[in-house]
Amino acid sequence: MVFHRNTLLELLDGVRTFEEEVYPEKKDLFQSLAYDQNPPTLFITCADSRISPSLITQTEPGELFLIRNVGNIVPAYGNMVGAVASAIEYAVGALGVKNIIICGHSNCGAMSALINLTTNPEKLADMPTVRRWLHNAEAAAATIGDLRAEDVGPKDVRDLAEANVRLQLTHLKTHPIVAKALSRNELNVQGWYYDIQNGRMYILHENNKTEYSVEEAIALLKETGTANHA
Repeated sequence: MVFHRNTLLELLDGVRTFEEEVYPEKKDLFQSLAYDQNPPTLFITCADSRISPSLITQTEPGELFLIRNVGNIVPAYGNMVGAVASAIEYAVGALGVKNIIICGHSNCGAMSALINLTTNPEKLADMPTVRRWLHNAEAAAATIGDLRAEDVGPKDVRDLAEANVRLQLTHLKTHPIVAKALSRNELNVQGWYYDIQNGRMYILHENNKTEYSVEEAIALLKETGTANHA
């Protein structure tokens, strides 16, 4: 694939295009965001360069509060006090977001690394921080059976990515500020899986391996009357 912004000079040229062409077209929007933000959704996804949350959800600046990291991981409350936990607290407590999405994706490098962590840990010898970080996802690997690195295929990586999203949803709910908002019906929480190659999103049932297409999920929300919940 040929990219058009490979060098620092090309990146700066892109910024110039933004300043001279994009910004003037949306000047009112950016000026309205200059001193405040009120995003309705916290979107937690992988740091993978192929994921563009605003493009996927067709949202404008100011609509998504983002957390991005390797493997879209949310450490259970108290396990790792740091950027993820503080961003969740700020999003729910200060910004009052009404939705939290955790989004995994196809061909996830973090999931391949997680398989290596359990089957061939020496491959991660030069990345001790990654290895430690992925311990927050180990339980997902345990739910899909014994994996042997040499036998792993695309379906295994997808199964693991989906299991990881469900695990991170469980971790998310251990955060007191999230648990409190959920108990008051002030928050919607959902897990997604994004198929990059086919441009399809799947909504994951939290408690089993069921998944829904976007069309099915929309219909279900409308049927249950929770489309505008919180």
